[in-house]
Amino acid sequence: MAQTCTHLDLILDVTPSSTGCEDCLKMGRHDWVHLRVCQECGHVGCCDNSPGRHATAHFGTASHPIIRSYEPGEDWYWCYVDDLAFELDGAPPAPSHP
Repeated sequence: MAQTCTHLDLILDVTPSSTGCEDCLKMGRHDWVHLRVCQECGHVGCCDNSPGRHATAHFGTASHPIIRSYEPGEDWYWCYVDDLAFELDGAPPAPSHP
């Protein structure tokens, strides 16, 4: 496991694509547990504790390695490739869904 994310250059100032998991919403589902935002394209997906696991599925199809929590009061990132959770000093304010 890496001690530092090696993909920080891929983090962009993205706008979340939805106020909920966009893949669940397309299927008419609202049973996600927590939401995550892709830091490369803004895709909003549900966490691995959710039935759809759409944030991880997005990584699998798009190969965008870094997500950020989309939960109120949380300000952390996760890199799938480096298997690492981290926070960034000086990062823009964390987005959170309504």
